[in-house]
Amino acid sequence: MAAPALELDPAAPVPDRAAAAAYVASVCFKHGPPRLLGAELEWLVRSAWRPADPVDPAQLLRVLGPHAPGTLRSSVPTVTGAPPPPQAARAPEPLPSGSDVTVEPGGQVEIATPPVASLSELVSAVSADTAAIRERLATEGLTLVDRAADPLRPPRRLLRVPRYAAMEAAFDRVGPHGRTMMCSTSAVQLCVDAGEGTAVADRWRALHEIGPALVGMFANSPAVHGHRTGWKSSRMAAWLSLDPERTRPPRGLGDDPAVEWAERALATSLLCVRRHGHWNAPPAVTFGDWIDGHGGLDVAPTWDDLDYHLTTLFPPVRPHGHVEIRYVDQQPGGEWAVPLAVITALLADPRTLDAAREAAAPVADRWVAAARHGLADPALQRAAARLVDLAHRALATTDPALATLVGEVAERRVLRGRCPADDPTVEPGEGELGPAVENPYPSPRDPDDHPDHPALPGGDPA
Repeated sequence: MAAPALELDPAAPVPDRAAAAAYVASVCFKHGPPRLLGAELEWLVRSAWRPADPVDPAQLLRVLGPHAPGTLRSSVPTVTGAPPPPQAARAPEPLPSGSDVTVEPGGQVEIATPPVASLSELVSAVSADTAAIRERLATEGLTLVDRAADPLRPPRRLLRVPRYAAMEAAFDRVGPHGRTMMCSTSAVQLCVDAGEGTAVADRWRALHEIGPALVGMFANSPAVHGHRTGWKSSRMAAWLSLDPERTRPPRGLGDDPAVEWAERALATSLLCVRRHGHWNAPPAVTFGDWIDGHGGLDVAPTWDDLDYHLTTLFPPVRPHGHVEIRYVDQQPGGEWAVPLAVITALLADPRTLDAAREAAAPVADRWVAAARHGLADPALQRAAARLVDLAHRALATTDPALATLVGEVAERRVLRGRCPADDPTVEPGEGELGPAVENPYPSPRDPDDHPDHPALPGGDPA
């Protein structure tokens, strides 16, 4: 598929679907040798003394200081009535190792590293910048939560910006899970180069195929909003439920992921239309419909609108020039390094990648089972054990310190069929959670659920 001209005017209208598809394919999958890594890590924030209290955005603005993003700065006057602090006029400063700080709608703090050339550099950067964030938060008694979903507090949107208001309105039409995702969850995301030649499709398929086993391995969100949910990754369950066309894994993985992604992007409903002082979009109108003049919109979409639309798609693996792996729950303590190390090691060479795909093949579509059962599902546990062994072997020759950490987690959890969600209470107040909510995520289903699958405890299909 030919790339569009580089001199495209962002304000110019998109002429037709074919031009839009060509553009999406070219900007989302940029070919080249896989050289760089990056990470985006987000954490829920709570008071060390009053963990069930909501986050005060003005307090968060103070502690982040020169690193505070504009979305938080612009939200504080709306929420508190106070004038913005002096630093509001300045561009945010990166953290010591170069990470940018963002704040998610519910007050989660996120760091995004610059691209680096090696896993050891990435872990060093995240370690330094996480320590800087923890130090700043501690000045006012705030801490980072060791779970990937808020076990105590209801979802409460702090950021008063048009994008998040439009997202909330769109997700509310589907159900309650959009607010949970936006305000009550956190993740570890790894960013990798797409690769070159035929390796692009292989890497793309592999990152999806190993996904369910890794979701189960790192599931760390057994409770939300004061109740246990019956899911090991309530975060992933929320993602799978909140807007399936926007968040589901691909239904098939073909030989040309760029073309397939472009088709999906144009067939996905609009989340935001940034016009006339509001950002709400008409329901059930896709970007392709907008190009074709359908949906009642009185303006044509521009290339800038298409770029923005791509930022409103949230599948477990997202192409963004590079590839974002988005399906891993945030981990307790410093264990965020384990999923970064495991995924990087599995991608390190073609032989390891082939072995990883073979190990994951029996559970490659088991996203829902992984979120619900973690590694209590025997098939997922077998796949996860094989994957962590492959990663450990690869790391033993390149990064012995990380190999030791991965081996320790494998021994303590993976080989025992456990995930972080199975660990004893790690957050204040978790011991006083209410009774389990009956079937809080009713919509997602395994694509391969059928009566022949063995039942796990509780009667759910494996």
